Amino acid sequence: MKIASFVHDSQKGWGVVEGDHLRDMSAVFPEMPTIRAMLEQNGMPKVLDAIAAAPLLPMIAVKLLPVIPEPSKILCVGLNYLEHREETKNPEVKHPTLFVRFANALSGQGMPIEHPAETTKLDYEAELAVIIGRGGRGISKSNAMKHVAGFACANDVSVRDWQRHTSQMTAGKNWPTTGPLGPWMVTRDEIDDLAPLSIKCRLNGKTMQDAKLGDMIFDVPHLIEYISTFTELVPGDVIFTGTPGGVGSRREPPVYLKPGDRVEVAIEKIGVLANPVV
Repeated sequence: MKIASFVHDSQKGWGVVEGDHLRDMSAVFPEMPTIRAMLEQNGMPKVLDAIAAAPLLPMIAVKLLPVIPEPSKILCVGLNYLEHREETKNPEVKHPTLFVRFANALSGQGMPIEHPAETTKLDYEAELAVIIGRGGRGISKSNAMKHVAGFACANDVSVRDWQRHTSQMTAGKNWPTTGPLGPWMVTRDEIDDLAPLSIKCRLNGKTMQDAKLGDMIFDVPHLIEYISTFTELVPGDVIFTGTPGGVGSRREPPVYLKPGDRVEVAIEKIGVLANPVV
C-alpha cells in the first residue's frame, strides 16, 4: 500500500494511492488528520477496512507534501555505503555516523529545491528513508523491522561548503527545501527484502548514483537498534539511511546542482521522487 500526504483545495490530508487516484483517508478519519497521527493511534487496521469508503481524488488535483510533514525526529546517517566512504576518503568506523535534519527543511514530490544564493556547491544524495510506525527504546535488531511502518525515497540535498565549515554537518543539511521526502510511503508488508533493490539518482536524465540497498554498511535493523539505544523512537520518526557513491562533489570535475536542473531519486518497488532546482 502507498500512503501519501497532500494538499487539496487548501486542505491538508493524507490518503491511499490507487494508480492515478488517491483515497482521502483523512476525510474518513478526522481524528487522524495526518499519517503521523494515524501511526500514533495504530490506525493501520482501520485504514485497511475503510479504503473503499474514502472519497476518490485524482492525483493531478492534489499537491503532494513530504510523507511525514512534521516528524518528531529526522535522523540521518552519513557515509553508510562503502563506495561513498571510499570516495570521501574517510576511515572505517565501528558505529553509524549520525546527524539531524529539521522538519522545516523537508519538501515533497515536485516541490522546487531552492538553490541558496550563499553557495555554488549544492549537491544531491539519493537515500532510502525509513518511517517508524511503532516506537520504543532499546529495540533489538531481530525485532527492528516490526517497528517500521514503511519506506520512502529521500534526497539529502547538501550545501557542501557550509557542511564543511566544521566537523559537524548541521549547517549544510538544513537549508529550506533541501530534504525532499516522498512521493509516498510504501508500507513494510509490500517489501520482503530491501537488500536487492536498486537505488539511483538521475540528474537531468543521466544516472549519477546506482547501487543496491544491500550495499549499506549498517543496515536498517542495525540503525534502529543503535539509534533506539540513546533516544526513544516514536511513530512518524524518519531515518535517512545514507547515500551511495557518485555524489557531485566527488566527481572530476565536480557536478553541482544549478537552477533549471531536475533531480530524481528512484528506488525499486518504492517509487521516483522528482524535484526541480530553482
